Amino acid sequence: MKLFQTVHDFNYEWNLVSTAQWQKYPNDNCPHVQAVDVLNSSIDHTTGILTTERLITVVQNVPSLIRKILGTGTTQYVREISIIDPKAKTLTMRSINLTMANLLKVEETIVYREHPDDQQKTQFTQQAAISAGSMMSRWASIIEDFSLKRFQQNAAVGREGFSKVLERFVVMAEAADSNKAGLGQ
Repeated sequence: MKLFQTVHDFNYEWNLVSTAQWQKYPNDNCPHVQAVDVLNSSIDHTTGILTTERLITVVQNVPSLIRKILGTGTTQYVREISIIDPKAKTLTMRSINLTMANLLKVEETIVYREHPDDQQKTQFTQQAAISAGSMMSRWASIIEDFSLKRFQQNAAVGREGFSKVLERFVVMAEAADSNKAGLGQ
């Protein structure tokens, strides 16, 4: 098993980041994400906690030889469970690949929380556990290393893409505020 962890601060308050997260896809940095479908959503009216289950469709650039050996295509599916706690100001997203999980399992946890030292920032923590299945035991370490490197690259590109989404979101919010102010005159 290979582990990955990173922590990053976004210079935006938690309310903006947690709202913009739902607008993350599509974005130019992550063209591999083809669709995000909400399967289920529920709110606990006592706590205000929103739980959402989504199916994410991605197209992976898997070498054709590996696809032939494994008998798979380029389209992959990921299940994600998101939990937003507005009182604690946390958004926790847990995902696991559904496609080829018996060969390679990638379990990811992302947490967005109000920064403990600055309420104008959001702390982003991303963790992943990557493990090759028993059928791959002979090649497990090589496959896990390759997958970890690819995951690290995709994580950096994903953060960059989300930063652009946040910038767009701020511009739209400022424009809306400007329009409201203009209407009030």
